[in-house]
Amino acid sequence: MKTMKNWLLSGLLFLIVTTVFSQGKITGTITDGQGSLPGANVAIKGTTIGATTDFDGKFSINATTNSGVIVITYLGYETKTISFTVSGTQDLGAIALTSNSNELEEVVVKSTVIDIAKERKTPVAVSTIRAAEIQEKLGSQEFPEILKNTPSVYATKAGGGFGDSRINIRGFDQRNIAVMINGVPVNDMENGAVFWSNWAGLSDVTTFMQVQRGLGSSKLAIASVGGTINVVTKTTDKKQGGTVGTSIGNSGYLKSQASYSTGLLANGLSMSVLFSQTQGDGYIDGTGFKGNNYFIGVGYASKNKKHDFQLTVTGAPQWHNQRSAAPTLATYLLYGKDGAPNTRYNSDWGYLDGQEFSMRRNFYHKPIASINWDWRINETTKISTVLYASKGRGAGSNGTGGIRGSNYLSSNFRTATGLVDFDKIAAYNAGTPVYIAGVLRTRTKVGGQFENGSTSGSSTTSTSGISRINSVNSHDWYGAVIGLNKKLGEHLTLDFGLDARTYKGLHYQNVNSLLGGQVFKDNTDVNNPNRFLTGTYPASPSWNPFYNTNLEEKITFNNDGLVRWYGAFTQLEYSTEKLTAFIQGSVSQQGFKRVDYFKYLASNPLSETDYENLLGGNIKGGLNYNINEHHNVFVNSGYYSKQPFFNAVYPNNGSVVGKNLVNETIIGFEAGYGFKSRNFTANLNAYQTTWKDRYQRQTDIAADNPGGYYDFTGINEVHEGVEFEASLNVTEKFKLRGSASVGDWKYNGNSVSNRFDAQNEPFAGGTIRTLYLQDVKVGDAAQTTASFGASYQVSGRAKIDANFNYYDKLYALIFPNNFDSPTNKGSLELPSYNLVDAGFTYKLPVGKNDSNSINFRLNVNNLFDTVYIAESRDNIFADDNVSSTNPLLGTYASNNRLYKGVADANRVFFGYGRTWNFSLNYKF
Repeated sequence: MKTMKNWLLSGLLFLIVTTVFSQGKITGTITDGQGSLPGANVAIKGTTIGATTDFDGKFSINATTNSGVIVITYLGYETKTISFTVSGTQDLGAIALTSNSNELEEVVVKSTVIDIAKERKTPVAVSTIRAAEIQEKLGSQEFPEILKNTPSVYATKAGGGFGDSRINIRGFDQRNIAVMINGVPVNDMENGAVFWSNWAGLSDVTTFMQVQRGLGSSKLAIASVGGTINVVTKTTDKKQGGTVGTSIGNSGYLKSQASYSTGLLANGLSMSVLFSQTQGDGYIDGTGFKGNNYFIGVGYASKNKKHDFQLTVTGAPQWHNQRSAAPTLATYLLYGKDGAPNTRYNSDWGYLDGQEFSMRRNFYHKPIASINWDWRINETTKISTVLYASKGRGAGSNGTGGIRGSNYLSSNFRTATGLVDFDKIAAYNAGTPVYIAGVLRTRTKVGGQFENGSTSGSSTTSTSGISRINSVNSHDWYGAVIGLNKKLGEHLTLDFGLDARTYKGLHYQNVNSLLGGQVFKDNTDVNNPNRFLTGTYPASPSWNPFYNTNLEEKITFNNDGLVRWYGAFTQLEYSTEKLTAFIQGSVSQQGFKRVDYFKYLASNPLSETDYENLLGGNIKGGLNYNINEHHNVFVNSGYYSKQPFFNAVYPNNGSVVGKNLVNETIIGFEAGYGFKSRNFTANLNAYQTTWKDRYQRQTDIAADNPGGYYDFTGINEVHEGVEFEASLNVTEKFKLRGSASVGDWKYNGNSVSNRFDAQNEPFAGGTIRTLYLQDVKVGDAAQTTASFGASYQVSGRAKIDANFNYYDKLYALIFPNNFDSPTNKGSLELPSYNLVDAGFTYKLPVGKNDSNSINFRLNVNNLFDTVYIAESRDNIFADDNVSSTNPLLGTYASNNRLYKGVADANRVFFGYGRTWNFSLNYKF
């Protein structure tokens, strides 16, 4: 009923018809000299009257004056002005715009702290995705997935929870890919991570995004080992108008959205607002979710055009249930049908009192506010400043404790369909007799009450229980970037600036639910031992990021991670019509401090450390040469000295600085060629990146170690490859584009690892182990990719498009279990796969003179419902023995325990099957 009401309300809005009293009508067609430009903005100068071109590039404006000037703008093209005189209808005919990649900077991006690569000028490998493509094709997919058609990019949904997707570029994960939003670095300052669930609303407000593969064009000392993702959100000075829309999809997906922009007012002010809400059951079993998104932008431009201010506030409070543990292939097959795996199976969830309940639930609210000030001092000097702040509040939940020696993932607490029997756990916790492994068991009270804790207890212990707890990872984050841009002459430009950030991470656990128990005993605070706690805290985001966490009862661990960053950067660029060359350098000092309230007595100096300061930086340079109007070549190279992450400075969640602490070093080389003509563009580039002394912490998702992790040190890698992308306008209506990449990513030398449990204690077999990784393939991302897409404009209102993606040389994620011998078999190669996506768009003009429109879009992803393995957590081969202690039992192959040639003991995540999404929006 609620959904029906939403549709009715949306329908009423879409039936609105506007009327305009006018002096005449102005029409025309906007092109790029080759074909139409749908979505171009056409406005009458000095008014709020305007229109957007349709799919054929056509526009119609009702003028309220007999004469004036129309202004035509389109991202990536030069602004064009045309005078008109009308007393009826005037057709301006075909109006061709001139391509100018500088438009990305001059029209959309005014700030010099936002480093946008320019076509045929900036010597880096880059792909740009514009708002129209994001809003059209993303649908119900995750935000990083819009990048999957670019070379050397591998994006997957990981466990499949809302916002849990991940992305790799050139074989490097997102902890080593710099993500920038309006020039602000948003990678976590402790571990470099980017949690896309915190940015779930970015797709609604993005004006365009760039993927700069390799060292990139950013002047900051950021960790762009694999590349840089630059996201630029919608500007506040766009034309007046708004959108109201809704979207539905498979698995109960429902999204509603509304936005409005005032346009640039006569007093120089402008404002844009957006709000959306997304909810659904989740494609993967037990992964329901609900997320909101808000964006507020206020701008001011002085009349003398010397000052421009932009204030933006955006956030996306959300909660979603997750699939954290990767089931084995045997488990997927066990709960499947007719020999086919149940790819949606999730071992982390079940029902509690008739409601969906998951031990793994993520909730977070990370608002970020920024103020951008651009001051054009004179024709040769400009200062750009951005001040930003973020207060993230949230956690991820997990199970702790155990019953009769078993945790919640044990088969003792499984239903016949493979769900966690939370009702059984709650019944036992509350003292009700239940059958465990065929034996009737009753829980025993301690001190007159049922006492939960973090210990699982031995098989003979009858007192312990299971709880759901929250692992909090909140933060307070403030920063500023100021840059000066000075033209030293006709061809030389100098940039220099400062980058300062401060970060405080709040890390602790609290109890969410005792699941029938009465009290939680915690003995991890050495300053307050043997505490008995009854407080519980919700697993849902708070809209208030300023709430006080000091009064919460904390368990297991309680520490703060503090990071201070001071940086300086400079760049000298020489630019002519044919040649652009630059040299850039930056330096940064990161200070790491740890405060621990549980592990050490307050009198112990280790309870609060001094800052451990580490110096790092980079130097890079490159040049681009335009041979003529069609051909260009470029080269670049760079050296990075990158400080390690917080958990390498203070390993094992202790306050003792790690031994032999060294910076990671990255050396990169790249060369490329570009071709551009009226109907065809192509880019080819080759690269090599060497990464030494890498440190990595990796989640251990083994069922017997929930919440555990691995520490790796001394990892060396070499990544090299070739990338190609091209686009072709076959006709004005029929367009093709494609890309391909072939990589060779290997480990170079050996490494060591430690394994720990959720309490940061060495796990069984967790002592230091040598990993023999020489020439082992880097896993977790396809090293060979290809994409081919086509679109056809059926009519002025309708368009169809399709895209084919191919993935090969995909290897399993490296875990130490299989690499403690120099005679190991290397990385397990997973089966290659291909996917097809398709879409249909229809635009229906409405209102007087068709000034508004209703837009329809249907997306179908994985059209042919291909079943494929997207990632593996193990390296178990078909010819490995099924038993490490009894080789007479044979191999996985001899026991017919294979799925598509892969041993069924491997823990994997399958990709999504066929999904669909239909959207309807009204633009006015």
